[in-house]
Amino acid sequence: MYATCRIKWKTMLLSLLISLGTGGLSALLTAQAMRQYGSIRRPPLAPPASVFPIVWTILFILMAVSAYLVYESGCAGKNDALTIYGVQLALNFFWPLIFFNCRAYFYALILLILLWIAVLTMIILFWRCRRAAALLQIPYIVWLTFAAYLNYCIWVLN
Repeated sequence: MYATCRIKWKTMLLSLLISLGTGGLSALLTAQAMRQYGSIRRPPLAPPASVFPIVWTILFILMAVSAYLVYESGCAGKNDALTIYGVQLALNFFWPLIFFNCRAYFYALILLILLWIAVLTMIILFWRCRRAAALLQIPYIVWLTFAAYLNYCIWVLN
């Protein structure tokens, strides 16, 4: 189905830089405020704070690989798919700022719901271009669903 499996390393590295850079900058901007996570009331399934950087690093790598696969596909809809990828990346960037820095849990939840919808849309568009790219996003939407549970509970409890 695909003529070549050769990786274009410059393109892959740029994709990784965009994805991990977005997550890294957001983490840097929220580093001080994230300390509050240990002091707020959390739901029973809330993981320790040390889990989040590990999970998010993996998810940002999966996002980058997915975007690379779509970019390198010959898909007619790849521009739309990559546009929604950029939109979800922007929403993802702002969520921790609103949640941790502003402590605006309700507004963070609204943003998270919009992010979830954007990621679902991205998965659908990625599926049309390259199924593997869409499948790589399944852990992301599962994690966002769990994050919505956490965000909702933290909003209610605090």
